[in-house]
Amino acid sequence: MGSNSFRPGRTARRSLASLAIGLTLALTAVNPAVAPADPTFPPSFPPDQNQLPQLPREPDLYHALPIATPDADPWYRPPQDPAAYRPGQIVRTREVQTRLVGIPFPVYTKQLLYRSEDVHGDPIVTATSVIVPGIPWVGSARPVVSFQEAIDSTDSACNPSHTLQLGTFKEAALATYWLAQGFAINVPDFDGEFNTFSTWDEGKMVLDSIRAVKNDPTLGLHDSGVALYGYSGGGSGSIRAAALRATYAPDVHLLGTAFGGAPADLVAQARYATVRQPGVTGISNFTMWLGFAGLAREYPDVFDAKKLLTPAGQEIIADMSDRCVYTAALTGMWRPIDDYFQPGQSLESSPAVLRVLRDNSLDAHIPDSPLLWFHGAWDELIPPSTVVLPVVHKYHDAGADLRFITVPLPEHITNAVVGWLPAQAWISAVLRGLPPGPRFMLDYRAPLPAGFPGS
Repeated sequence: MGSNSFRPGRTARRSLASLAIGLTLALTAVNPAVAPADPTFPPSFPPDQNQLPQLPREPDLYHALPIATPDADPWYRPPQDPAAYRPGQIVRTREVQTRLVGIPFPVYTKQLLYRSEDVHGDPIVTATSVIVPGIPWVGSARPVVSFQEAIDSTDSACNPSHTLQLGTFKEAALATYWLAQGFAINVPDFDGEFNTFSTWDEGKMVLDSIRAVKNDPTLGLHDSGVALYGYSGGGSGSIRAAALRATYAPDVHLLGTAFGGAPADLVAQARYATVRQPGVTGISNFTMWLGFAGLAREYPDVFDAKKLLTPAGQEIIADMSDRCVYTAALTGMWRPIDDYFQPGQSLESSPAVLRVLRDNSLDAHIPDSPLLWFHGAWDELIPPSTVVLPVVHKYHDAGADLRFITVPLPEHITNAVVGWLPAQAWISAVLRGLPPGPRFMLDYRAPLPAGFPGS
């Protein structure tokens, strides 16, 4: 890899070890019966890679708690013939308690199980949670923010319909600002039962969740204005819904979509995250492991670990197949999947893989409703220059109703918070009937050396 090789230093190794030890202690303290490490998991890794052992899984903890996980909860079971339901038609409903850090939160929450489609057009069911604050709304139908969380996980226990009940919904602090204004919040499980992501069925599930919200007569939201918000993986679900609206759900009217931090060109993202990256940008390696594990569920013949990866790589994929984003990131960062391809195999030698990534990139469809798109000038997970800006320019050239800004700050999570501030103000304005404002393209580059990783 030449100058792009990276060997985590002593400080980085100590930090990673501290995170691993802290997580292990936290999980085992609550649930001493957490399963021990799988002996088939690689006992050691190359010395220039992440040396973390197999970590406990978040779903192992969730299974020990009194609220049933979706795989064990009969409420989530699909009907005998899901194809008999229309997209967005409700299968069943229930009222649940929303919690923040385990503490009951004083809002009304109703969950809807509804029919949607997977990436191949086959019928599926998934859930959404509709949260309504106790603040009166007069003069019009109560507006709805469809809030797509960055689920980025491979186990249904990590889906928001479950974590909202537990109090571990990781973007709760952001959602409360809209609740405080009196808006209702729609939080769909837009990665579905099998938790695949960065595919076009995310957009279908978001759109069908909005249909379901409007189809429930008890919520009183049939005539509500709707806007979408999401960042990172949640941004992917949001923009995919906006992009598919005209063809998949023309009956759904969107007032606007604010999103950021989303991988736009999946081929460019894979090329970046597959190989070893220096310094902090090596964190990006986890996105390819997580993406491979998720895409293998929708495209098993293409993302075939036995064909493409070494036995050690197959074990890592198996380990990634039932994790939430936290331990998935710790497991896959500074561990390039390029080091685990079978001899003669690579990303570039896999035309079927490249085709799936290209077909699911964001430039395949252009949204027809107002957009506010933001991305960090330096993003260690999703570099703007290669992954985002080329697609932004395609949207602009195609006449999209686009407002784009490169936020002049580093780091993926930092921009999740900083970019959210204008995004929530814009969403709130359009939901109150104000115009979306003029289009603009503030696509400036960070003052970094050419080719700087993450820029």
